[in-house]
Amino acid sequence: MSEEQRHSEAEEPALVADEDERARLEAENAVRQFDRVLDLIDEVERDGRPFRLKVSTIQGLHRLALDGLSRYAGNWRPGGVTIGLSKHLPPAQHLVPGLMEELCDWINDRWELENALTLCAYSMWRLNWIHPFDDGNGRTSRAVAYLVLCAKMKSRLPGRLTIPEIISNSKAPYYSALESIDESCKGSLDLSPLSDLLSDCLAKQLSDAWEAATHKTTESDNSRKFH
Repeated sequence: MSEEQRHSEAEEPALVADEDERARLEAENAVRQFDRVLDLIDEVERDGRPFRLKVSTIQGLHRLALDGLSRYAGNWRPGGVTIGLSKHLPPAQHLVPGLMEELCDWINDRWELENALTLCAYSMWRLNWIHPFDDGNGRTSRAVAYLVLCAKMKSRLPGRLTIPEIISNSKAPYYSALESIDESCKGSLDLSPLSDLLSDCLAKQLSDAWEAATHKTTESDNSRKFH
Protein backbone atom coordinates (compact mmCIF):
# COMPACT_ATOMS: atom_id res chain seq x y z
CA MET A 1 0.00 0.00 0.00
CA SER A 2 1.46 3.36 -0.99
CA GLU A 3 1.44 6.11 1.62
CA GLU A 4 -0.16 9.48 0.98
CA GLN A 5 2.21 12.05 -0.44
CA ARG A 6 2.73 15.59 0.80
CA HIS A 7 3.34 17.52 -2.43
CA SER A 8 3.29 21.02 -3.96
CA GLU A 9 0.03 22.22 -5.43
CA ALA A 10 0.81 25.15 -7.73
CA GLU A 11 -1.46 26.73 -10.30
CA GLU A 12 0.92 26.01 -13.20
CA PRO A 13 -0.19 22.98 -15.28
CA ALA A 14 2.21 20.07 -15.69
CA LEU A 15 4.59 20.37 -18.63
CA VAL A 16 4.41 16.62 -19.28
CA ALA A 17 0.92 15.16 -19.02
CA ASP A 18 1.72 11.54 -19.83
CA GLU A 19 2.41 9.75 -16.55
CA ASP A 20 4.79 7.18 -18.03
CA GLU A 21 6.86 9.85 -19.79
CA ARG A 22 6.94 11.95 -16.63
CA ALA A 23 8.10 8.97 -14.60
CA ARG A 24 10.87 8.27 -17.13
CA LEU A 25 12.11 11.86 -17.03
CA GLU A 26 11.93 11.97 -13.24
CA ALA A 27 14.05 8.82 -13.00
CA GLU A 28 16.67 10.14 -15.43
CA ASN A 29 16.79 13.52 -13.73
CA ALA A 30 17.08 11.89 -10.31
CA VAL A 31 20.29 10.14 -11.33
CA ARG A 32 21.72 13.35 -12.76
CA GLN A 33 20.88 15.26 -9.57
CA PHE A 34 22.39 12.52 -7.42
CA ASP A 35 25.60 12.50 -9.46
CA ARG A 36 25.88 16.29 -9.20
CA VAL A 37 25.61 16.16 -5.41
CA LEU A 38 28.39 13.56 -5.31
CA ASP A 39 30.53 15.79 -7.54
CA LEU A 40 29.98 18.74 -5.18
CA ILE A 41 30.91 16.61 -2.17
CA ASP A 42 34.08 15.47 -3.93
CA GLU A 43 34.98 19.10 -4.68
CA VAL A 44 34.79 19.95 -0.98
CA GLU A 45 37.00 17.01 -0.05
CA ARG A 46 39.48 17.66 -2.86
CA ASP A 47 39.80 21.45 -2.71
CA GLY A 48 40.03 21.83 1.05
CA ARG A 49 38.33 25.22 0.94
CA PRO A 50 35.64 26.20 3.44
CA PHE A 51 32.21 25.18 2.16
CA ARG A 52 29.62 27.86 1.55
CA LEU A 53 26.05 27.05 0.60
CA LYS A 54 24.97 29.21 -2.35
CA VAL A 55 21.56 30.02 -3.76
CA SER A 56 22.91 29.21 -7.22
CA THR A 57 23.84 25.69 -6.05
CA ILE A 58 20.30 25.07 -4.80
CA GLN A 59 18.82 26.38 -8.05
CA GLY A 60 21.23 24.23 -10.05
CA LEU A 61 20.19 21.07 -8.24
CA HIS A 62 16.54 21.92 -8.78
CA ARG A 63 17.17 22.54 -12.48
CA LEU A 64 18.59 19.03 -12.83
CA ALA A 65 15.61 17.47 -11.04
CA LEU A 66 12.93 19.32 -13.03
CA ASP A 67 14.61 19.57 -16.45
CA GLY A 68 11.94 18.91 -19.06
CA LEU A 69 9.25 18.66 -16.39
CA SER A 70 8.68 22.28 -15.41
CA ARG A 71 8.90 25.64 -17.17
CA TYR A 72 10.48 26.97 -14.01
CA ALA A 73 13.25 24.41 -13.52
CA GLY A 74 15.98 26.17 -11.57
CA ASN A 75 13.86 29.28 -10.99
CA TRP A 76 11.69 30.46 -8.13
CA ARG A 77 7.99 29.75 -8.36
CA PRO A 78 6.04 32.52 -10.15
CA GLY A 79 3.09 32.49 -7.75
CA GLY A 80 1.63 31.05 -4.60
CA VAL A 81 1.74 27.39 -3.68
CA THR A 82 0.09 25.12 -1.16
CA ILE A 83 1.33 21.81 0.25
CA GLY A 84 -0.97 18.82 0.18
CA LEU A 85 -1.51 17.18 3.59
CA SER A 86 0.19 20.08 5.38
CA LYS A 87 -1.11 22.85 7.65
CA HIS A 88 1.75 25.12 6.57
CA LEU A 89 1.13 27.83 3.96
CA PRO A 90 4.43 28.82 2.31
CA PRO A 91 5.31 32.54 2.09
CA ALA A 92 4.31 34.68 -0.89
CA GLN A 93 6.52 34.37 -3.97
CA HIS A 94 7.98 37.90 -3.67
CA LEU A 95 9.56 36.89 -0.33
CA VAL A 96 11.28 33.78 -1.68
CA PRO A 97 14.57 35.32 -2.95
CA GLY A 98 15.30 37.02 0.35
CA LEU A 99 14.32 33.99 2.41
CA MET A 100 16.59 31.74 0.36
CA GLU A 101 19.50 34.11 0.92
CA GLU A 102 18.73 33.99 4.64
CA LEU A 103 18.71 30.18 4.56
CA CYS A 104 22.19 30.13 3.05
CA ASP A 105 23.41 32.78 5.51
CA TRP A 106 22.12 30.71 8.46
CA ILE A 107 24.06 27.67 7.29
CA ASN A 108 27.23 29.58 6.43
CA ASP A 109 27.26 31.71 9.59
CA ARG A 110 26.83 28.65 11.82
CA TRP A 111 29.08 26.31 9.86
CA GLU A 112 31.72 26.12 12.59
CA LEU A 113 29.24 26.34 15.47
CA GLU A 114 26.76 23.55 14.73
CA ASN A 115 27.19 19.84 14.17
CA ALA A 116 26.54 18.19 10.81
CA LEU A 117 23.10 16.80 11.68
CA THR A 118 21.82 20.18 12.90
CA LEU A 119 22.97 21.91 9.72
CA CYS A 120 21.44 19.11 7.65
CA ALA A 121 18.14 19.28 9.53
CA TYR A 122 17.86 23.06 9.26
CA SER A 123 18.55 23.15 5.52
CA MET A 124 16.06 20.33 4.86
CA TRP A 125 13.30 21.87 6.98
CA ARG A 126 13.80 25.51 5.98
CA LEU A 127 13.83 24.83 2.25
CA ASN A 128 10.60 22.87 2.65
CA TRP A 129 9.14 25.70 4.75
CA ILE A 130 9.98 28.32 2.11
CA HIS A 131 8.89 25.98 -0.71
CA PRO A 132 10.65 28.18 -3.29
CA PHE A 133 9.83 26.11 -6.37
CA ASP A 134 6.59 25.21 -8.12
CA ASP A 135 7.50 21.51 -7.88
CA GLY A 136 10.40 19.35 -6.72
CA ASN A 137 10.86 21.07 -3.35
CA GLY A 138 11.10 17.85 -1.37
CA ARG A 139 13.65 16.08 -3.54
CA THR A 140 15.73 19.26 -3.81
CA SER A 141 15.64 19.86 -0.06
CA ARG A 142 16.87 16.31 0.55
CA ALA A 143 19.63 16.71 -2.03
CA VAL A 144 20.77 20.02 -0.53
CA ALA A 145 20.62 18.66 3.03
CA TYR A 146 22.70 15.62 2.10
CA LEU A 147 25.25 17.89 0.44
CA VAL A 148 25.43 20.02 3.60
CA LEU A 149 25.85 16.93 5.79
CA CYS A 150 28.65 15.44 3.71
CA ALA A 151 30.34 18.80 3.13
CA LYS A 152 30.47 19.37 6.89
CA MET A 153 32.03 15.92 7.28
CA LYS A 154 34.29 16.63 4.27
CA SER A 155 33.66 13.33 2.52
CA ARG A 156 31.09 11.04 0.96
CA LEU A 157 29.41 8.84 3.53
CA PRO A 158 29.71 5.07 3.01
CA GLY A 159 26.64 2.99 2.32
CA ARG A 160 24.80 2.10 -0.86
CA LEU A 161 21.48 3.27 0.60
CA THR A 162 21.72 6.98 1.42
CA ILE A 163 19.81 9.07 3.95
CA PRO A 164 17.61 10.75 1.29
CA GLU A 165 16.73 7.35 -0.17
CA ILE A 166 15.86 5.97 3.27
CA ILE A 167 13.56 8.95 3.83
CA SER A 168 12.05 8.56 0.36
CA ASN A 169 11.25 4.90 1.04
CA SER A 170 9.14 5.84 4.08
CA LYS A 171 8.09 9.48 4.08
CA ALA A 172 5.51 9.52 6.87
CA PRO A 173 8.05 10.13 9.70
CA TYR A 174 9.71 12.81 7.57
CA TYR A 175 6.40 14.60 6.96
CA SER A 176 5.58 14.39 10.67
CA ALA A 177 8.95 15.89 11.61
CA LEU A 178 8.49 18.78 9.18
CA GLU A 179 5.03 19.53 10.56
CA SER A 180 6.32 19.48 14.14
CA ILE A 181 9.07 21.98 13.34
CA ASP A 182 6.62 24.17 11.42
CA GLU A 183 4.62 24.45 14.64
CA SER A 184 7.67 25.07 16.83
CA CYS A 185 9.03 27.87 14.64
CA LYS A 186 6.12 30.05 15.72
CA GLY A 187 7.89 30.20 19.09
CA SER A 188 11.31 28.71 19.82
CA LEU A 189 12.59 26.68 16.87
CA ASP A 190 13.02 23.01 17.75
CA LEU A 191 14.82 20.97 15.09
CA SER A 192 14.99 17.80 17.19
CA PRO A 193 12.17 15.90 15.40
CA LEU A 194 14.11 16.05 12.14
CA SER A 195 17.62 15.80 13.58
CA ASP A 196 16.55 12.67 15.50
CA LEU A 197 15.10 11.18 12.31
CA LEU A 198 18.27 12.01 10.41
CA SER A 199 20.37 10.42 13.14
CA ASP A 200 18.40 7.19 12.73
CA CYS A 201 18.75 7.36 8.95
CA LEU A 202 22.50 7.94 9.26
CA ALA A 203 22.77 4.83 11.43
CA LYS A 204 20.88 2.85 8.77
CA GLN A 205 23.14 4.14 6.00
CA LEU A 206 26.28 3.22 7.91
CA SER A 207 24.77 -0.15 8.79
CA ASP A 208 24.15 -0.70 5.09
CA ALA A 209 27.84 -0.02 4.46
CA TRP A 210 28.78 -2.57 7.13
CA GLU A 211 26.46 -5.15 5.57
CA ALA A 212 28.05 -4.61 2.16
CA ALA A 213 31.55 -4.90 3.60
CA THR A 214 30.84 -8.16 5.40
CA HIS A 215 29.14 -9.98 2.51
CA LYS A 216 30.95 -11.65 -0.33
CA THR A 217 28.82 -10.11 -3.08
CA THR A 218 27.15 -6.74 -3.51
CA GLU A 219 24.42 -5.61 -5.87
CA SER A 220 24.76 -2.53 -8.03
CA ASP A 221 21.94 0.01 -8.19
CA ASN A 222 21.67 2.54 -11.02
CA SER A 223 18.47 4.17 -9.78
CA ARG A 224 20.02 6.46 -7.17
CA LYS A 225 17.79 9.37 -6.26
CA PHE A 226 16.67 11.96 -3.72
CA HIS A 227 12.92 11.58 -4.44
